[in-house]
Amino acid sequence: MKALQILDENRLFPAEPALREVAAELYDLAKDLPITSPHGHVNPEVLARNEPFANPAELFIYYDHYVFKLLHASGYSLDFINRNGTDEQARAAWRLLCQNWHLLAGTSSGYWLNHELASLFEVYQTPSEANADELYDHISALLATPEFLPRALFQQFNIAVLATTDDPIDDLKFHKQLADDPTFVGRVAPTFRPDAYLDPRAIHWKQNVGKLIESAGLAEVSYKAFIQALTIRRSYFVANGGFSVDHGVLEPYTADLSDDLAGQYFESALAGTISAEEAREFAGHMLTVSAGMSCQDGLVMTLHAGVVRNHSTATFESFGPDSGHDIPVTCEFTNNLRPLLQKYGLNPNLHLILFSLDETNWSREIAPLAGFYPSVFIGAPWWFLDAPDSFQRFRSATVETAGYYRGSGFIDDTRAFLSIPARHDMARRSDASFLARLVVEGRVTLEQARKIMVDTVISIPAKAFKL
Repeated sequence: MKALQILDENRLFPAEPALREVAAELYDLAKDLPITSPHGHVNPEVLARNEPFANPAELFIYYDHYVFKLLHASGYSLDFINRNGTDEQARAAWRLLCQNWHLLAGTSSGYWLNHELASLFEVYQTPSEANADELYDHISALLATPEFLPRALFQQFNIAVLATTDDPIDDLKFHKQLADDPTFVGRVAPTFRPDAYLDPRAIHWKQNVGKLIESAGLAEVSYKAFIQALTIRRSYFVANGGFSVDHGVLEPYTADLSDDLAGQYFESALAGTISAEEAREFAGHMLTVSAGMSCQDGLVMTLHAGVVRNHSTATFESFGPDSGHDIPVTCEFTNNLRPLLQKYGLNPNLHLILFSLDETNWSREIAPLAGFYPSVFIGAPWWFLDAPDSFQRFRSATVETAGYYRGSGFIDDTRAFLSIPARHDMARRSDASFLARLVVEGRVTLEQARKIMVDTVISIPAKAFKL
C-alpha cells in the first residue's frame, strides 16, 4: 500500500515542548509492557477455534457499536450489519464505512481504527470510496495468513490477561480448552455476569432463574435454592480461572433486606405480582448479597452504572441488543451504595470497582468513596468516555482526591479484538501526558512519575483485580 501518511510518534502528547519531552520519556517506560485486560467482551471461542477472521467488515464494523452507530446516526439503516452474510455484503458494508470515513474524524473510534490500519495492516492512506475495494482486498489477503490468526495476534499484542464476559450458566468449555492447551500462552479468564438473574425486571427473569437453579444441579425453585445456585456457579467460575463478577445496572442502588422479606419478594416476582418498588428493592438487595459472596469467594465486584439499555424499542425489536442505542444517564452513588458499604465496605476481602458514565460522579462521589473505603476502587473511563480528552478529565477529577493507587488500571471493555492494543496505547499516552504536566508543574518528581507510569500498567490493575 502506498504510504500517504504515518502515525505521529508524538500523538496525544502535549504540544508544549517541555511537556512533550517528559511525556515521551514516560511513555517509553510503558509502551512495550504486557497488556492486562481485566474487563472486555471478546468471545473466547475466537481464540479457542483459532480460525481466520472472515473479512474487514467483521473486524472493523459488525462488532464495534462505536463505528456503526455513527453510520446509523447519519441516516444509514443498520441492515448493513449482516454477520452471517456473503462476502459481497461484507464488502458493501466496508465501502459504506470508507465513503463515510470523515464521520469518524476526531472520535476515539477514528483514532483506534487509524492505529489498527497502520500498525497491523500497513495501511497509511485515508480510507475513501475510491480506495475501499483496494483496502478490502489488501486486508482480506493478510487475514488469510498465519500471522493474522487470533492466537498469533494475541501473542503479537502481548496480552498477559484477557477477561471475557460470560453467562453464569455457561459451561466455559472454550476457557477450559485454552487453559488445557500447552501451545497457548496467556490467560483468558471468564467473568461472571449475573444481571439477567438478579433483577426481576430483566426480560425472561423467571425462566432465567429456573435455568440457573437447574445448572447448579438443584431441583427446588425457591429463594434459598436461588442463593445456593449463585454460590455454586460462582465457585465453578473460580475453579475455571474467573476473578471477577460484573454488574451492569441502570442505577447503583443497594438494599439490605431480611431473608424472609427477600424470599417474599422472590416469590412475588415468580408469580408476576411484584410491584415496581419491590422489584427495585430486591435487585438492590441482590447487589448487597453479591458483595457478601465476594467477601467469601474473593471474586472482585465491578459495578458499571448509568446506562439506559436499548433506548430505541424499534431498533431493539429489529436488531436486538448491542445495536448502538444504549444511552448514558446521571447517577448517584453515595446514598445508593451506603447499605452495601455499611455491611461490607470495611471487609478486607471485598474489592468493589465503580464505573460510571456520569463524569460528575468521578470527583463528587467515586474518588471520595475510594479515598476512604479500602474496598472501593475507581473504575477507569468506560464506554463513551474511554477517549483521550475524557481520560485527561478523569485524571484531573480523581487524582487530587484519591491519587493513582486507588484506581483499576485501564479497561478496554471491547468486543473488537483488534482494537485492544490501540486502546491500551491510547491510555498509556494519555497517562504519560497527564503525568508530564504534574512533573513540569513541580507537583510530583520525575522519579515518582516514572514509577507511577509503570504501576498504572502493571501493579495497579493487578491489585484492584487481585491478579
